[in-house]
Amino acid sequence: MSNPADSSAEPTPRRILLVSDVQADMLWDPPAGLGAPAHAVLANVERVLLAARGAARRPRIVHVRNCGGPGATDERGAPGWELVLPPAADEPVLDKTTHDAFASTELSAYVPVDADFVVVGFQSDFCVRATCRAALVRGNRVFIVKGAHGTETRSAEAEIEDELTAAGVSLLSMDEALDLVAAA
Repeated sequence: MSNPADSSAEPTPRRILLVSDVQADMLWDPPAGLGAPAHAVLANVERVLLAARGAARRPRIVHVRNCGGPGATDERGAPGWELVLPPAADEPVLDKTTHDAFASTELSAYVPVDADFVVVGFQSDFCVRATCRAALVRGNRVFIVKGAHGTETRSAEAEIEDELTAAGVSLLSMDEALDLVAAA
């Protein structure tokens, strides 16, 4: 893992892009993965990631990878555990064992409490939800991107969006997200 101070992103970032659980097993067919809908989510996650990487003042980009237990498709080292979008050299990868990425990693060292926190990725009903809620408790302004987070069903995604927006998370359109991560 790299040191937060070693990133070529902003020295004290105002924006963080968290890429959550974008792992090979999410793209597998059900019941192990999310199947075809995951590919649309992946394309949108990649659009946000590329916009962030291309920004004049890049946000800090952090990848979080779930580490499932023995026999799980995302067990550490298993084919499903691998990240689909390779991180750049200055983008840390944090391995987690709980839904809340703040609880089982050093994520808080990378995320100042006054930073805008944009979350994209998979497992909206578990990891995205728990991590967004934890960021709100910390005091971050939290954003999720419509179409750039996913779970088993679209109806569950809509319910999670409603739940998180009621809790204080801002739901961004793709255009709004691209503008936010690319903002100077």
